[in-house]
Amino acid sequence: MESTRLGQWLKLNLLVFVLVLLKAEAVCLDGSPPAYHLDRGFGKGNNSWLVQFEGGGWCNNITTCLGRKMNRLGSSKRMANQIAFSGILNNRRLFNPDFYNWNRIKVRYCDGSSFTGDVEAVNPVTKLHFRGARVFNAVMKDLLAKGMKNAQNAIISGCSAGGLTSILNCDRFRALLPLGAKVKCLSDAGYFINARDVSGTQHIEEFFGQVVTTHGSARNLPRSCTSRLSPRLCFFPQYVVSQIATPIFFINAAYDSWQIKNILAPGVADPHGRWHSCKMDINNCSSNQLDLMQGFRSQFLRALTVLGNSPTKGMFIDSCYAHCQTEMQETWFRSDSPLLAKTTIAKAVADWFYERRLFHQIDCPYPCNPSCHNRVFQQDNPGKNVTTIEGTSSAASAIKASFSKLSNKAQWIELLCVRIGWLLLTMVILVIL
Repeated sequence: MESTRLGQWLKLNLLVFVLVLLKAEAVCLDGSPPAYHLDRGFGKGNNSWLVQFEGGGWCNNITTCLGRKMNRLGSSKRMANQIAFSGILNNRRLFNPDFYNWNRIKVRYCDGSSFTGDVEAVNPVTKLHFRGARVFNAVMKDLLAKGMKNAQNAIISGCSAGGLTSILNCDRFRALLPLGAKVKCLSDAGYFINARDVSGTQHIEEFFGQVVTTHGSARNLPRSCTSRLSPRLCFFPQYVVSQIATPIFFINAAYDSWQIKNILAPGVADPHGRWHSCKMDINNCSSNQLDLMQGFRSQFLRALTVLGNSPTKGMFIDSCYAHCQTEMQETWFRSDSPLLAKTTIAKAVADWFYERRLFHQIDCPYPCNPSCHNRVFQQDNPGKNVTTIEGTSSAASAIKASFSKLSNKAQWIELLCVRIGWLLLTMVILVIL
């Protein structure tokens, strides 16, 4: 069931359950059907499609996957039925000039493998289903039937683990659409790098290897990579992107807050919590910690060199302490949004997509960019700083972490508008009844 228009500020998008391939058991971790939110295009955007994949980290073993089974990251039964679209998903031209009238879809994330898993057997005790790749195929088939098969323009996009999804499935997405269509890919905060942590351990490589093994992901990773390298390495974009044929654009913070927290300084590498305050707020970092973060930036930029100067591959690499910048209005397109070459993320992406100009910009080192919206996370108990990989992105993560100080007011105003709108709507219904 698709949403109806309730007015620009009251726009909430209803959950659509995917039933088309349930016979093939394209299901979430708990066996529930996959789902997405759809806002139909209008006007000149009727035949343009933006498919945005939700992020949320990964589960790497039975224990962590069982934990996700009990929340929205593993079960569509636990998902909010309605969500508001903002940033690249916004339906107002003022806030999303080039994509506001497209068919915009947010695919909910409930498999824990960036939609790569495919294990036939289901353990009778845990009843976990590792079927992320089947979910991807089911969603695509459902959208094609709803009109995407006639697309003139199309983008596969995503944030965090969803950004990785868009990288790993970029060429696969292109192959589903008409030959004459303009089809491109967009990854927001999905360029995770293979780097050592502060203790010198290759922790993230081990973790991704466990994800690939647990979910049976190897067969669904790009063959151009797995034919040369171990599947665990093919979960890292730096080993995949040079072989992607479809045009692709990368939006990433060089000091990606998720990667700093989980790749450079994960809890297992910092048992005494010395990095805790720094990870919560970059303003609290010591000079030594900032030096290590500058070193991480250098590694990140080296991992990007595989892209070369290809005109089909664009990038917006800012020097902010941030993670996921396309779905939040403040960082996507607003008067105070982050800038590179005097250009917002929204304009850079649109210029690249419509081939108005190439965009291949890398920011100067922190703290040179005053337009950054640096994330400030809530301070919790440093003694609890022993987790390995945290769930991330999307609305739930945004609630858990405080937004940048510059954006708090706008976020709460928007939330208040939505809540007041629904209260008024409820009162009108009661009066009619």
